Amino acid sequence: MSGSEVGLAVSVFLACAVEAVEALTIVLAVGLQRSWRSAMWGTGAAIACLALLVAILGPSVSALPIGGLRVVVGGLLLIFGLGWLRKAILRAAGRKALHDETSIYAREAEQARAATATRRRAGLDGYALTVAFKGVLLEGLEVVFIVITFGANQRHVGVGAAAAGLAVVLVVAAGALTRAPLARVPENTLKFCVGVLLCAFGVFWSTEGVGGHWPGGDAALLVIVPGLALAALAMVAGLRPGEPA
Repeated sequence: MSGSEVGLAVSVFLACAVEAVEALTIVLAVGLQRSWRSAMWGTGAAIACLALLVAILGPSVSALPIGGLRVVVGGLLLIFGLGWLRKAILRAAGRKALHDETSIYAREAEQARAATATRRRAGLDGYALTVAFKGVLLEGLEVVFIVITFGANQRHVGVGAAAAGLAVVLVVAAGALTRAPLARVPENTLKFCVGVLLCAFGVFWSTEGVGGHWPGGDAALLVIVPGLALAALAMVAGLRPGEPA
C-alpha cells in the first residue's frame, strides 16, 4: 500500500471508530431500557442505508476527472476537518466540555424510560427502532462521506470501506462484551487526531488539484501532518485560561 492509502485507511478507521462509539451509546440506551429487538432492527436498517449510499455514490464519484475531484474533495475535507479540529482544540483547552459517553448514555436512557410505550403489531417498539435508526444513520453519514471522498480520490473506495467495517466490528464487539458505553475510549483524543488528518489530506489534495506539486509526493504528508498537529497544540496552549497570580 502507498503512503496515501495507509493514511486513507487510518483516517477512515479512526473517524469511524469515533462515530461508532457514539452510535453504540444510543443503541445501548434504547436497547437496554426499551427493546433490544427493536434497537437491532433500527440499527440494521440504518447500516443497510449507509451501505447502499457507498455502493451507489462511490463508483459515480470515482468516475469524475481526478484534478477537479481533488479540489472538491480537498475543500470538503478541510471543512469537515476544521470542524472536528476546532471542537477538539476547544475541549483540550478547557473552553468546551469534554465529550462524555457516560453522561450521554444516562440522558438517552432517561429519555427512553420517560417516553410513552408504543408497540406495533409486529411487537416492535417504535421509539427504540426510530431512535436507533436515526442515531446510527446520522453518526454514519459523516463516515460515509469520508469513505467516499477519500476512496474516490485514491480510486480505492474498497480500502476505506474495509477500514470503516473493521472499526464498526471492533466497537460492536466491545459493546457486546461490556453492555455499557465505551467511556474509556479516548474519544476526545481520537477526534483531535482525525481533525488533524482530515485537514492534512485536505491541504495536500487541494494543492495537487490546482496543479501544485509537493516535494517528495506522498512523503510530504509526513511533514504536513506533524506540522498541523503542532500548530493545533500551540492553539490549545494559547487558549488555556491563564494560571492565577
